[in-house]
Amino acid sequence: MTVDFTAIDFETANSHAASACAVGLVRVRAGRVVERAEWLIKPPAEHGEFQHWNIKIHGITPDMVEGARDWAAQLPELVDFVGSDIVVAHNAGFDMGVVRGSCAATVTPTPKFRYLCSVQVSRKTYDIPSHRLALAAAAAGYGEFHHHDALADSEACAAIISDAALRHGVDDVAALAKATGLRLQTLKAIPLKL
Repeated sequence: MTVDFTAIDFETANSHAASACAVGLVRVRAGRVVERAEWLIKPPAEHGEFQHWNIKIHGITPDMVEGARDWAAQLPELVDFVGSDIVVAHNAGFDMGVVRGSCAATVTPTPKFRYLCSVQVSRKTYDIPSHRLALAAAAAGYGEFHHHDALADSEACAAIISDAALRHGVDDVAALAKATGLRLQTLKAIPLKL
């Protein structure tokens, strides 16, 4: 199997899309993870309040991100890691919303990532009662993992896409989208209010 892509997952400090506090990325080549990266992100002050619920979910606290790079400082490394790959995420609307919202909040250029949602792929691939990440990953043969850890979640997402490509008999993400009746999306910037 030759499917190549980058899987991504964000954790946020609160319910605002611009409050990214962690990212996990995995690069997949020929259906296998070949590189991993993760780091903390310091949310912008106006979106930097850590809500108790979010901390309870992912365990990241304000003290942990105090010395981390902010969105604008880490964005070039994130974009370099993705390169020209199609990006996949579980509930991609959320993760691409984090990129879009964070770029808008920090007035940084929004990368024009092409992306596919693994929740949608899961719905077209597995007959399971729910397509939450843990259940979809299990259907893909991916064992237990530390859910809500950005790197672990991106690896689980990668497993879903790699397995789905194998099950649908395709060798790239664009063909997987077509085989499942989905479309690759392109990330667009939020229009700035001047």
